[in-house]
Amino acid sequence: MDRQQDYQAKLDAQLAEWKADIAKLQAKAEAAGAEAREDVREAVEGLQKRRETLKVQLKEMRKAQDSAWDDIKKGADDAWDDIERAFNRAWSRFS
Repeated sequence: MDRQQDYQAKLDAQLAEWKADIAKLQAKAEAAGAEAREDVREAVEGLQKRRETLKVQLKEMRKAQDSAWDDIKKGADDAWDDIERAFNRAWSRFS
């Protein structure tokens, strides 16, 4: 596997993990009181949007020429960092 395929596989695995984490947060929302439930739902919506953005970038990476791949990877790295921070904030608020 080359560097691009390794990165894409890593991103695929992380997207799957984040999908499971979002489901866990959604379950917490269902078990929470009305106010907390709304807070969790808002956090989940933000996480889902970020995850979808990263999925789009992964799709672009798969189609990219070698010359554009590094630029697209930079965008994916930034999106990865953003969603990780958002997950950390959500877990610290709702755990």
